[in-house]
Formats: sequence, C-alpha cells, structure tokens
Amino acid sequence: MSNKTKALLYNLFSFALIFVLVRVLLGVYSGLYGFWLPLTAFILSTILAPKFQAVTTRDGEKIFMRWMFIKGTKQF
Repeated sequence: MSNKTKALLYNLFSFALIFVLVRVLLGVYSGLYGFWLPLTAFILSTILAPKFQAVTTRDGEKIFMRWMFIKGTKQF
C-alpha cells in the first residue's frame, strides 16, 4: 500500500472518528436536531481532525501530520 493511500485512509478514519464523537456529544448536550446536527458535526470535525499528507523527500516518501493541538508538523 502506498503512502498516499495510507494518508488518505488516516484522514478518513480520523475524520470519521471525530465526526461520530462530535455528533453523539452534540445530540446529547445540545438542542440541535434534524439537518443542523450532522451539519454542525461535519463543520466541527473538519476543523478538529488532523490532516495527513504524503510528501516525497530525499529519503523517500513519508507521511506528515498537522493538527491544531500540536505545534508544527509531525512525521507519522
């Protein structure tokens, strides 16, 4: 499996995990219902989810992660 595919899967799984968590928490603790609940969960998950990217370097292709809760980028 290539690193680009791994980065895509990491993005998908991290977004999905945060989306489900935020949607459940918003459903329990907020007055949102109907269309607004998943829309708000989508927007918050897009902002909160870490971003993975495959980059070609001199040493080969590597995966880097950037997240708002971590300063800078981290090699993953």
